[in-house]
Formats: sequence, structure tokens, C-alpha cells
Amino acid sequence: MTAKDQTPGGHNATAEGTGAGAMKPGFHNTDGQGVAGHGSFFQQTQLSREEAVTATDWVRKHVDRRTIDLGDRMDDVREHMYELEKEGKILIHRIEDQHEPKTVKTLFGWDKKIPTKQLWHHKSCGQCGNIPGYPTSLLWFMNEFGFVPGKDYLDETDQTSCTAWNYHGSGIGNVESLAAVFLRNFHQAYVSGQAHGHEPGHFYPLVHCGTSFGNYKEIRKYLVESPELREKVTKILDKLGRLVDGKLVIPEEIIHYSEWVHVMRNRIASELQKIDVSHIRTTAHVACHYYKMIHEDAVYDPEVLGGNRTAIITSMAQALGAQVIDYSTWYDCCGFGFRHIISEREFTRSFTMNRKIRVAREEANADVMLANDTGCVTTMDKNQWIGKAHEQDFQIPIMAEVQFAALACGADPLKIVQLQWHASPCEDLVEKMGISWSEAKKNFHAYLKEVEQGNIEYLYKPELAYGG
Repeated sequence: MTAKDQTPGGHNATAEGTGAGAMKPGFHNTDGQGVAGHGSFFQQTQLSREEAVTATDWVRKHVDRRTIDLGDRMDDVREHMYELEKEGKILIHRIEDQHEPKTVKTLFGWDKKIPTKQLWHHKSCGQCGNIPGYPTSLLWFMNEFGFVPGKDYLDETDQTSCTAWNYHGSGIGNVESLAAVFLRNFHQAYVSGQAHGHEPGHFYPLVHCGTSFGNYKEIRKYLVESPELREKVTKILDKLGRLVDGKLVIPEEIIHYSEWVHVMRNRIASELQKIDVSHIRTTAHVACHYYKMIHEDAVYDPEVLGGNRTAIITSMAQALGAQVIDYSTWYDCCGFGFRHIISEREFTRSFTMNRKIRVAREEANADVMLANDTGCVTTMDKNQWIGKAHEQDFQIPIMAEVQFAALACGADPLKIVQLQWHASPCEDLVEKMGISWSEAKKNFHAYLKEVEQGNIEYLYKPELAYGG
């Protein structure tokens, strides 16, 4: 193909199926330019079966173990942060003894402190609308441990989206805007305790969303490495009144909620677990944005899958005594992928059903798949009814590991874990755990009548949003 055969966008203008109104056989041509809306440069590989097997074997060989060259150590961004702080250029929001931290190991063997108390909940854009039982299960656990709202944790209302959804999904946004949002939200975390009579830094941010977690770590790295970026966003944060003594506030560690669950797993199992789940077959799907972005910071534990995969999710299932079943496509994305769920939803759906749900069902015969990100849970949960319509009826409950743990600890499957919002069928799993779905449904309907009368149970005092 010569240059004259290509469109300005690099598309192959002579490929079969190109051109407005044309459609390549077997494909849904949405832009008139090529295969499946992505442009004509996306063509079938035309690999023979032997070549396809060889390519797949290569992928399996390289992803079924930790292949990062741990001998080629990269810089620890925290060391550069400490230097910048000494030079008076930033203020580090540190994890102190008051946060009662636990220390874990990252992929590179570095120590990472995970605070267990005085947490500032940075919630996900999608979780409240799609999987609301995931944040409520987390708050429920904090209440069960006797944490005092407004002192031991804060369900923040003064936070914004991290805006990484826009960035990854559609390219809207840039590093400066992402950095300004990162710094704005974490400044709020730093000062939030003052409204409740605490010193700055009292509450430490706990990030619920895998994408926010990955995005914030990337942006922190850019900020530390780029004086130009720091200079630009300092002007923005100054206008917003979001500097402390003229300095940017950057957290010492960025913590994902599943890391809190990981370090609390033994307390959850020993102090709160009420239901034997040893007969439940679980599989794990870890969000790409948890351990494939800034991979050196993800938590690993030699006692979990030999330390060859990140420990979170699996460690919680193990602590509860559930069976952990492996499957061959554990490394694959859930199918969400941000960009293609917008531009080519059928790709997402077919990938989700064929590479994740079907494999977990047929290889592992799993009772449930556990995940740790709203996008993953939503994608694998909500696409199952579409798969069913296309005779791909594999069906497996999908939920966050904190929801499964809450069920095992006696949380109400509808009022707290909120499984009624899930599209995948959860009734069989709940019954297999020894919980009566029909009784829970009956009780929930009675509770809804109480809500109609204004008798509402709160996990969290709404007045705390105003410092009350």
C-alpha cells in the first residue's frame, strides 16, 4: 500500500469495505471507513490456525507469570517527593501513626503504608449509579468495626470526578487539567477535618475507583518529574484557594479501597464473618488500572498465589475460606476499555462474554467472579443480559470483593449489598451461602414501606456533610 492509498487519518482507502455506505462482510461498519468503526487500518490478521496458536501461546507464556524485570529497578517517586518537600516546593500529606497504618509490599518489594482509620472516601462516578452496593458495603464495614463517622472516616460530599473517564474514553482533557483536579481533590482531603474540629491531614484519602487510582498515580509522577507542570498548576490552584502556605499538597501514598480490604481481611474474617463460604467457588478479576498502570506500586504478597499476581481480591477470598479457582484469561481486561465501549460497544460485549464470563463459567465453574472496580463490575455484570439475548447464556454473579465479604459477614443482601441493582443473577449464590433470598426480599419490601413513611435508616449521618 502506498501513501496515496491512505486517507489523512492513515486509513487504507483501497481496503475492502471502505467508503461511505460500504460494509465489509460480517462486520458492522459504523463510519464507512473500515472494520467495526475503528477505520480500515484495522484488518483481519489472516493468520493460519498454526500461526494463531503460536501467537496465543506467546501471550499466555508471557502473561501467566510476573515478567517485569525486577532487576531493572525504576525510581521510587516517593523519594523524589521527599526531596521536593525539603526544598520547600510541595507539602506531603503523610500517613501518620494516628491513621493506624499497615505495611505491605509492592511489586518491586517497596514498603507501602496502608492507613486503616481516619479515611476520606473518594467515591467513583459510576459506582453510585451502577453498583451502589459497593460503597455501602465499605461504609457498613467501617460501622461494624465501630468507626465513628466524622472522626474515623468521612464520606466526603465536596469532591469532584477525577475526570479520567473523559481522558481515557474520549481524549477530552489533558495533563494540566487532570493534575489540577488531582491536586484540588487531595487538598480537600487534607483540610476536610477542620470542619469537624480536627487538624489538617486528619483524614487520609481512600480512592474507590480503579481508574481514579491509576490516573492519580500517573499524574503524581508527572507532577514530581515536571517543574513546568507544577508551575502551571500552582497558578490554577492558587486561584482556587487550594494551596497550603503557597505549596501544592500531594499525598505520600495513593490508596485504593481494595488495599484497605486487603490489610483488614484477617480482622474481617476473625471478628465479623458469620457465614461459612468454604463451598463457594470464586474467581478474581483485578482492574487493569489497579495493577497495570504504575505497576510498581501494586500490592503483592508471597502468601497469595505465590506472589506472582497482585494479592488484592484473592487475599480476601482466601481469608474468608472460600475456594479460589484459576482461569486462563485472568490477565485480560474486562472488556470495558473506555475508548471502544464508546466507539464499538459490540466489541466490548463480545470480549466480555467470550474472554471473561464464558471462560470463568466453563473452566472454573465459578459461583461468583469478584472484582475491584466499578467499570469492571458494571461491564461484566450488565452485559450478561445482552449475551443472553444472543444465546450466550453463561451467567455468573459479578460483584466487588467487599460486597462478597459483606454477605459473608451477615450484611443484608438488598439493603446493604444492594444486589437488586445487578443484572447478573445473584439469587443462586445467595441461597448457596445459606441466605434466604425470598426472606431478604420480603424484609426489603417492608423496609420500603417504612421509607415511604419517612422512617429511613442511614449508614452515615447526612448532617456530617455540613460539619454537623
